Parts: sequence; structure tokens; C-alpha cells
Amino acid sequence: MKVFVVGIAGGVGRRVAARLVAQGDQVGGLVRRPAQVEELAAEGVAATLGDIVKLSAEELAGIIRGHDAAVFTAGAGGEGGPETVDQIDGAGPGKLARAAAIAGVSRIVLVSVFPEAWRERRMDEEFEHYMVAKKQAEVELVLTDRDWVIVRPSALSNAPGTGLVDLGLAKVHEEITRDDVAETVVEVLRQPDVSRIILEVTGGPTPIADAVAAMART
Repeated sequence: MKVFVVGIAGGVGRRVAARLVAQGDQVGGLVRRPAQVEELAAEGVAATLGDIVKLSAEELAGIIRGHDAAVFTAGAGGEGGPETVDQIDGAGPGKLARAAAIAGVSRIVLVSVFPEAWRERRMDEEFEHYMVAKKQAEVELVLTDRDWVIVRPSALSNAPGTGLVDLGLAKVHEEITRDDVAETVVEVLRQPDVSRIILEVTGGPTPIADAVAAMART
């Protein structure tokens, strides 16, 4: 399998790439700094220098052409203010979907966010803006003809992965490791019958492969 990851230098994206490479898959990705190209090359990843904000859908299509699937894990990460959130978190997945249609890449996995994430903390206006952008991105992707899957993880941690999750159409917002999110994304990529579905995932009792396989029957 040949997979392109937008956000490959991030916490989840890099973990997705590492797992795919370890399993013998070919992985490409988009990065914004030349040093990242070299770093990822040492890890077996063929990264391309580019900015999802500045690239047109046609330019991005030229980069992802020939891949079997694309994964979007990029995010503004709280930098650059609302405009950057709109450009990356909001508009990025739609641009990837348009590029995928041009390039003939059918499968897209979007790593999104729980819709009620941290609501009990009464988050500020910037966080609410971020949540709106994420929702808009989901809506735009769902309306395409791509073979999409949206994965909404709960609060992310850097603790070691457990290999166990609670995955389904609706879950309670708790916590999950980035390792386990990455493993879930990889397993989704390997399960073509899991398609055109929005999944929420948090830490839980079920082996990831079993949890994803069960979603093929929904």
C-alpha cells in the first residue's frame, strides 16, 4: 500500500508513518521545512516540501498522484490565530479531497476531534472557533464522492499505546494515546469495508484490529 500523510511531521501523523513503514508500506508526506524532509527520509518516508495552505488542489494532486490512500492529520496547533485554523483545520481536508479526485486517489482518512471535546472546561472563543472549523471540514469531506473515513479521537496523550480502544459511532469523551490513534488509523486503512463512516475512539478494552473489523459490519 502507498499512503500519503498530510501532517506527517505531527504527533499522530509521524506515528502513522512509522507503523506503515514498519509493515512494508510506502509512505509519503507533506512538510514545511527542508530539515524535516531529511529527518523523515532517514525513517523511510519520502516527504515532499510544501504548505497545504499555499498549494492549490491541482498542485497537491500532482504530489499525491499514484498513492492508494491519503491521511489528513494536520492542524494549526494553536498557532497563527483563527485565520490559520480556518486554512489548515477547516479548509485543508476539503482541499485534499479535491486533489484526491483529480489524482484518482479514492480513499481518505481524516483525523478529526470529538464534537464535545473539553466542553466541561468552558473553553475560550479560540477553541470554539477551532471546533467549528473541524466540523466544517467534516461536512465538506462527507459531501464528496471519496471513500472517506473520519476518526474522532478523544483527548490525546503521549503515554505508550495500549493496543486497546473503545471505537464506535458515538463514545464518551475521555482520553487516548497518540500511539493508539495512529494504530487505529493504520487498521482503518487496511479494512476497505470500513467506509464512509464517522467513528469516535477513546481508550478502552478492545484490541484495535477487532474494534475496527467490527465497524465493517455497521
